[in-house]
Amino acid sequence: MNLTFGDFPKQYRDPKKAKIAILPVPYDGTSTYGKGADKGPAALLAASYQLENYNIETHTEVYKHGIYVEKPVTEKRSPEAMIEAVARKVATVIGKKKFCVMLGGEHSITPGAVRAHAKKYKGLSVLQLDAHTDMREEYEGSKWNHACAMARVKEFRPVQVGIRSLDVGEMRNIDMSRVFFAEDIHDNNRWMGRAIAKLSKNVYVTIDLDVFDPAFMPSTGTPEPGGLDWYRPLRFLREVAKKRTIVGFDVVELLPRKDAPAPDFLAAKLVYTLLSYIFSK
Repeated sequence: MNLTFGDFPKQYRDPKKAKIAILPVPYDGTSTYGKGADKGPAALLAASYQLENYNIETHTEVYKHGIYVEKPVTEKRSPEAMIEAVARKVATVIGKKKFCVMLGGEHSITPGAVRAHAKKYKGLSVLQLDAHTDMREEYEGSKWNHACAMARVKEFRPVQVGIRSLDVGEMRNIDMSRVFFAEDIHDNNRWMGRAIAKLSKNVYVTIDLDVFDPAFMPSTGTPEPGGLDWYRPLRFLREVAKKRTIVGFDVVELLPRKDAPAPDFLAAKLVYTLLSYIFSK
């Protein structure tokens, strides 16, 4: 895996000076449909070389804050061991006063990152952009499956945006007042203020790429029809960055396909754009 993000001068990649750390976690141990999310971080990093460094919306070049890539978390013994390894690594990164962006890999990696951030930022809340609630108490005999990721952080009362698929068994874990279904939000912005109002001051954002419609993002493990376009999630995230403090985020579930490079680029641009929103505040 090439451990660099973007194409900008070398002096902005210095781990000692950079404010932003990219943490790859190429884990695909519990995926149950499409396999290959372990190749997602490498594909995103490769696509990042084609990004323009200037962000039109914010009139900024966020790379000048410094962006470097940490060595990947490669724990594969079990999902529990992987989550512990992620928690330790993220804690180390943010302990060095870096802003941590985690690249998946599948969604089961998120609880480790949330746990690490919650120890540093009191009153943390979680914002999830996803096609699925991921609120199963267990799946295929494991509480640490990717389908259980948000059940493992439900004490942080996640706000769930873009949802369009769930199992009836998840209902006991879901607070419907904090769920914003794709069918209700795909063509309007009226919901955004209500969603943001449910978030605390410090927010951890987790983005499962299947929140986007398969027309935009076919390269995921479980593509669901009826998803969001590019602009609406980005407008929402920009508002969140303005009105709350995003303390960290992850982008997960990229399953790259050799014949479809555009989704890899979308994922890379999503990372850079959200960083631009956060650091232009």
